[in-house]
Amino acid sequence: MIKYSLATNENINGILALQSKNLVSNLKDDEKNDGFVTTPFTNKQIEDLIKLDGVFIALDENRVISYAMCASWHYWLAWPMFEHMASFLETLSFKGKQLTLDNSYQYGPICVAKEYRGNKIFENLFEYAREEMSKKYPILVTFINKINNRSYEAHVRKLGLEVITQFEFNNNSFYELVYDTSKKVEINKDPRGKPFHA
Repeated sequence: MIKYSLATNENINGILALQSKNLVSNLKDDEKNDGFVTTPFTNKQIEDLIKLDGVFIALDENRVISYAMCASWHYWLAWPMFEHMASFLETLSFKGKQLTLDNSYQYGPICVAKEYRGNKIFENLFEYAREEMSKKYPILVTFINKINNRSYEAHVRKLGLEVITQFEFNNNSFYELVYDTSKKVEINKDPRGKPFHA
């Protein structure tokens, strides 16, 4: 049975292996159609995020088959991309509420091993992470590269994230999306036919 949990340091090698297989810089152009992750993490960066309870994983036996990263903006500011996003965050509003560095968090990347896609792993892991992060933040913020159609469709169609703005960074075009973390994602069953529970 697939298990959803917070990552520990024992899971870092599995996370890095999954990242390497799906990192945009490691893929050929035709492989990018199946989705990709943009942000590379080092061993130390994952370790630091684990200490903040910000790495959520799906395990099949002991194998990491999916991961999702979530953290406060203060953690992400070490990356130029997120520093740029934070620079205009407070010009945006969602459901009548101005976004701030304190009432929102940055979600992603999320990655699912290719052979497990289409089996609700994505939805289950997102829901598990959302439930945990909703205890601290009312608004989720993320970005998707405009050429990453698979990720866009999955987040907008399956989960209901909303595009709040668009922006350019490092010669790439991105959607910025938001989600109300009080809104539960309805998932009937996990891929093994069991009701979802963390």
